[in-house]
Amino acid sequence: MHNLYSRPLIRALVCCFVLLACSSCLSNSDDSTDISDNTATTSSYNLVDTAQTSCYDHDGEEITCPESGEAFAGQDAQYSRNPFNLADNGDTTVSDNITGLQWQQVPENRGLSWQEAVDYCSELDLGGYDDWRIPTTKELFSISDFSKGWPYLDTTYFYTALSEVSKDEQFWTEQYAGTTLEGGSNAAFGVNHGTGHIKAYPAEVSGPFGNYVRCVRGTTYGINDFFDNGDGTVTDKATGLMWEQADSGRGMNWEDALAYAESATTAGYNDWRLPNIKELQSIVDYRYSPSASEAANLGPAIDTTFFNITAIESGTTDYDPDYGYFWSSTSAIFNKDSTDYYYAWYVAFGTATNDEGTDMHGAGGVRFDTKYEGGALGEGGERYYNYVRLVRNVE
Repeated sequence: MHNLYSRPLIRALVCCFVLLACSSCLSNSDDSTDISDNTATTSSYNLVDTAQTSCYDHDGEEITCPESGEAFAGQDAQYSRNPFNLADNGDTTVSDNITGLQWQQVPENRGLSWQEAVDYCSELDLGGYDDWRIPTTKELFSISDFSKGWPYLDTTYFYTALSEVSKDEQFWTEQYAGTTLEGGSNAAFGVNHGTGHIKAYPAEVSGPFGNYVRCVRGTTYGINDFFDNGDGTVTDKATGLMWEQADSGRGMNWEDALAYAESATTAGYNDWRLPNIKELQSIVDYRYSPSASEAANLGPAIDTTFFNITAIESGTTDYDPDYGYFWSSTSAIFNKDSTDYYYAWYVAFGTATNDEGTDMHGAGGVRFDTKYEGGALGEGGERYYNYVRLVRNVE
């Protein structure tokens, strides 16, 4: 193995002055080009498939993928788009032909603070290029491989930082807008190539307790282009996916979530499904957090101009609202010694809590929980009854 408030205005300003790769400063606003036939006109955010090819029951055993209408139908393995297309450039870089990004193949086995990671990438000269940078969370998550796990990475192309894969295989991405138990108001996100998770870490920690970095170069990837279709659905013209604007409004276990999605009829469509974990993470908006210090960034990690999201607890004067976790169709194993996929991945658009209910991992975190109450336990803070946001393909 290889070693809220005025969100449209804020979005426009960020797009114009920070994300110069945007095709239009107001591409997400209500006066976007009409797509009355609900067909995506661009595919600037090509989502890479998860690579999960097997189906599982709620006890984690592999099963023959069910037919429509059968229990556990509608899993990740039953829908596939944009399979991995990586190229080893022979110069310790890897090109992703789906996203257009070029990656550092061999990360240093050296723990860095978040700022040290930013500086490292900006000073890197590799493969004849000196325009390397630290990746965004969506960029780094794009190379996550869910075909097996531990590591959640294709080691045919990418080296890990550690010779033996563990939960310490953590790589920096971007700063967190809110506050976490461990990082306080100075936290930054990372993708864990060992466990598969996305969580926020204390940004100032370095050395043995710091995280690693895998630098990237290329046009910023992962910019949504939402359009409100006026019928209770939202199209992301960048990914070619259509989403239901409202969530399920109630929690359910994983089996019921799959069935709920497969049987749904909304806005005249009956081909809705439960999104896989990369699709669900694609609509996270990491500019926002229920614990953000700036009022303009306060709220769930999703664009509430386009999406409604259920707050399951209103919070108090000294703590912000909690929002439901959202199931994906992607199954998970607990550790490298596991063989049963007891768990399913979810996205926490609000606080991602520990077992004491304190925000530990940050809004926009990606974790897994056991698939039903009474199932195998995870790491604490389990929620067996999670919400659903329907998705369908429009291209």
